[in-house]
Amino acid sequence: MGDFLHDDFLLSTETAVALFHDVAERLPVVDLHNHLPPADVVDDRVFETLTDLWLEDDHYKWRAMRLAGVDERLITGDADPWERFSAWAEVVPGLVRNPLYTWTHLELRRVFGIDLVLGPATAREIWEEANRLLPGLSARTLLARFDVTLIATTDDPADDLAAHRRGREENATPTMIPTFRPDAAHQLLDDPAGWNDWAGRLSNASGVPVEDLASLLAALTAAYERFAALNARSSDHGPAFLPDVERNPELADTAVQNALAGRTSSAVEHDALVLEVVALAARLAAAEAGVLQLHLGARRNVSPRIHDRVGPDAGADAVDDVRHGPGLTRFLAGLERDGTLPRTVLYNSNPADSMLFATIASAFSRAGVAPLVQWGPPWWFNDHEDGMRRQLDVLSRTGRLAGFMGMVTDSRSLLSMTRHELFRRILCDTLGRDVDAGLIPGDTDLLSAIVRGVCVDNAVAWFGL
Repeated sequence: MGDFLHDDFLLSTETAVALFHDVAERLPVVDLHNHLPPADVVDDRVFETLTDLWLEDDHYKWRAMRLAGVDERLITGDADPWERFSAWAEVVPGLVRNPLYTWTHLELRRVFGIDLVLGPATAREIWEEANRLLPGLSARTLLARFDVTLIATTDDPADDLAAHRRGREENATPTMIPTFRPDAAHQLLDDPAGWNDWAGRLSNASGVPVEDLASLLAALTAAYERFAALNARSSDHGPAFLPDVERNPELADTAVQNALAGRTSSAVEHDALVLEVVALAARLAAAEAGVLQLHLGARRNVSPRIHDRVGPDAGADAVDDVRHGPGLTRFLAGLERDGTLPRTVLYNSNPADSMLFATIASAFSRAGVAPLVQWGPPWWFNDHEDGMRRQLDVLSRTGRLAGFMGMVTDSRSLLSMTRHELFRRILCDTLGRDVDAGLIPGDTDLLSAIVRGVCVDNAVAWFGL
């Protein structure tokens, strides 16, 4: 009977053990997609309780608590911190085989040195010990504990980026760079008042009044340049899909004019604006040697009750089953014809789309760029053991594992950096199993170079860091 989370967990061969402990475990972390609040990092926030650190913004945990029937007051409501943590502790034992179970206990071990299994009987002891240690575990201290050297946050173009500027002026560690995320330009079209509030903030931040499509794109361009001045290396986009239509600036302009007049837009007008915004980001990335990231296939905020009570991005999302192939290939092919196809990362939410995304990515190339378009890390509903193993298998069989950009956390929690450890263990185990099966040579230099590349070096080089 194996010990829970022992030193070699997930490592099933001697080669895997050696690759992880001698190579992967010693590498720093570069996390190129997360939703950490920049101010928490640069201000080196100290969390008052474990609840503030663990449950404040983690919609993965919120979702699990709702599935267990926990009242919303104990999840995102006004319950006191101990009540909320106690409710979470009640839920955890029933999450065996859910990645949250592994993440929870790995975080307790790596950050607090607590090897107790969380549940009602141990909740108070874990609570008191973790809270005792928290004053010495500020945000930057936590990132240093995970050996994080760089993080890329996800930022709205209307943001003033004040925290990023402070971090740069203070030469704060780890290095923190913004990522340009202009989704509000089309996601808020069904809420004209919200759209106009956002457009006003964008105008103020960019110095360009938004009056039509052309001025909206000019304001976004000015925002992109502000981001680039703070070392942003990519834009990021999360529409459900890329529509299979030709770009139509006139329809996109109608969507903008509708929003300015307080009206909602039709689906075709919405889709036209999506394409104009993403195409703009692609052109800017191509001109700046930047990266375009496309997170596709999520059906967001499916519960009206949770959206009305808590707001968007609160754990009530699902994978979508839309057809991606025609629109995605049409869009990328159009960029290639125009000479504006930048380095691009494709992320799919639905695992049924994995082969599609992997093979679309490998169809595009450019001399001197390896690769030009790549299938990105396992995202959202796929960032668990099975999803990571599937990702590595499909990628290896359809593309080039040695050029893969590795893992990202896509998280709002500082503690989620443990996901890099899980990914690295699975990567090393995948290679180790193939060595034992006689499928690849046990060449230590070759395997070590692949591991170093996938874990850190490829992302650093490919994003131009």
